[in-house]
Amino acid sequence: MKPASHIEVKTKWQRRKERIGNLWSLFKQSKVGVLGIIILAIFFVLALASTIPPKIDDMYIPLYGTDPEIIGFSQPSARHPMGTDFMGRDLFSQLLEGAKWGLAVGITAAAASVIVGTVVGLVSGYFGGTVDTLLQRMADIVLTLPSIPLILVIGAALGRLSIWNIVILIGMLGWPSTSKVIRSQVLSLRERPFIESARISGASDSRIIFRHIAPNVLPLSFLYMTFGVTGAILTEAALSFLGLGDPSTVSWGMMLQWCFTSGYTFKAPFWLLPPGLCITFLALSFYLIGIGTEQIVNPRLRKR
Repeated sequence: MKPASHIEVKTKWQRRKERIGNLWSLFKQSKVGVLGIIILAIFFVLALASTIPPKIDDMYIPLYGTDPEIIGFSQPSARHPMGTDFMGRDLFSQLLEGAKWGLAVGITAAAASVIVGTVVGLVSGYFGGTVDTLLQRMADIVLTLPSIPLILVIGAALGRLSIWNIVILIGMLGWPSTSKVIRSQVLSLRERPFIESARISGASDSRIIFRHIAPNVLPLSFLYMTFGVTGAILTEAALSFLGLGDPSTVSWGMMLQWCFTSGYTFKAPFWLLPPGLCITFLALSFYLIGIGTEQIVNPRLRKR
């Protein structure tokens, strides 16, 4: 009996591996999707490199490390490839640190909104009736709320927002659009023969939702997550630039805000341009990955 069980488990693993291989083959058909992964990999390397400068010397600590030989702002040099800011802090170390927080904020906020939206869409579409009406009206209310002005009001009321408060607010305000798309898919899936067979076999509603329907909508959820990361990155950068970011966190938006408030906007392009370009290209990478993923979700976009 043990050898048979081992063979069965191995077969399941092989099927899963083959399915992943097929999805990758479809994804590779989109050149822009592959380009997005390459750009994203570069930013992951930068995020990992952010842990190295403080180990070299304390003056490379992004938030409060200063060079004892330099007072205030300085031009790029061998010791500081991008120069130093108005407090004498190394700008290149801050850029690396910003990569870490850009990825953390974008992925976490988008994942939170997509998870909430997917669960709401699954429950709403499967049960219908009063449950569907209540959840969708709630989604409509959240959709009508202007996200950035609302976050600005909350930030002004609290004084300042921590980086994780920003993540929570983006996640709370970003789920309705995902829920509506998932709901429309579930309305179609719940009428399929395999769902009816699961009901007849005695499967519970929760099992049908999360074991039979959810796997069929997860690719669509992932697609919306890639686009959601782009919005989360840009929202955090905008809030930080407006002065409502977390001053204890060195993000690209905070770098732009420090550059603007210190009066070096038009005097130090090596301070202004790198974080702006990083925000643009990181957001672009997830957008390109989303386009590549769309070829998997929508068969009509595949090359024949």
